[in-house]
Amino acid sequence: MHFTGTVYRNPYWPTWPLLEVTQGCTHNRCKFCTMYKGLQFRPSPLEWVEQDLAELAQTDPDATTIQLLSANPLVLTYDKLRAILTMIGRYLPKMENVYVAGRVTDLRNKTVEQLRDLGMREISLGVESGDDWTLDRIHKGYHAADVLEQCHKLEDAGIAYWMTFLGGVAGAGHSRDHAINSARVFSQCKPVLVGTGALTLFPGTPLLEEAQRGEFDPLSERGMLEELKLFVEHLDVDCVFVTHHTVAANLTGPNFLDRKERIVAALDRAIKHGDHDRFAAVRRNKRTL
Repeated sequence: MHFTGTVYRNPYWPTWPLLEVTQGCTHNRCKFCTMYKGLQFRPSPLEWVEQDLAELAQTDPDATTIQLLSANPLVLTYDKLRAILTMIGRYLPKMENVYVAGRVTDLRNKTVEQLRDLGMREISLGVESGDDWTLDRIHKGYHAADVLEQCHKLEDAGIAYWMTFLGGVAGAGHSRDHAINSARVFSQCKPVLVGTGALTLFPGTPLLEEAQRGEFDPLSERGMLEELKLFVEHLDVDCVFVTHHTVAANLTGPNFLDRKERIVAALDRAIKHGDHDRFAAVRRNKRTL
């Protein structure tokens, strides 16, 4: 199998095998991310893809799910994706569900009809924020209106999708707007899952360098919990809710709207009584997103 650099896969997708169809990230400018630093984006040669599928046909011929790698394979044109998906069906005839992560901007070059024809099961979008100031601040390369337009396109195509909210990336001064505006944008969409995490300032990221120069004001552990609580309070979409925050309470589960009050109460307890030093220690031990 051809895998370039570190392999990142969605741990919540019950998908195996993995198939690399692109390498690196087309954008690679988000100020908080180191995942693909030093790795130039390029489509994997089709002969590599076919060689990997031939190998999978021998080792996993009954596979019914597959996840396409790397950062944003959806940036490929419809014709290239169609060719890859046709090849997958030829080598793995029992294939039912294709999963893929991507950027909001990857969907711009495809129509609703093309997305529907590709027949992907679920798409995970690293949205991070629905606040334009924050999106500009962290160099995401799109705005809230783009998020709404492309997510509605997925809905029209009948493709399920996930959205992520990244706490802390706006800094202390803009935290409230980041939380509330993100929740408002997410609530205008129909994600099957909303995932949340909290910023860790990794070595080599522009945000850490800015923080060291006094140009970025990171949130404290309490501040990130308060921001997450504000986001949850304003979020109004029924979905699976997943959080990777360091808070001890298990907030992850289905039926978000039914559990919303309990999640808010758990966050409130963590804000008032949580071991914030321990939360910070957990964060310091993280090595990557």
